[in-house]
Amino acid sequence: MLRKMLLSKLHRATVTECNMHYNASIKIDQELLKLSGMREYEQVEVWDINNGERFSTYIIPGEPGSRTIGIYGAAARKVQVGDIVIIVNYGLMDEEELDSYQPCIILLDENNNPLS
Repeated sequence: MLRKMLLSKLHRATVTECNMHYNASIKIDQELLKLSGMREYEQVEVWDINNGERFSTYIIPGEPGSRTIGIYGAAARKVQVGDIVIIVNYGLMDEEELDSYQPCIILLDENNNPLS
């Protein structure tokens, strides 16, 4: 049996830009992608702490070191610049993989710098 498990989480990321007139996606700094193990074009869920909105989209890479968290397309109506969000991805694992599995959880400060 396969179980859908949390792979990684960017916790308390600050939205740095929004643009409704762009193809739907979320732009995440490439350094944060590498640190979390998230990949370009991977599906993620985004949860806005400020207003409770939740949505799914896919990742596009942002400039390394920019600390960009950009929300685009229709999802840009659900958040505002400055909102705090949680970004998560999931993967399927079998029972054997779960014995030694730990998700990657990255806590971010107000400038999207990793705290851990």
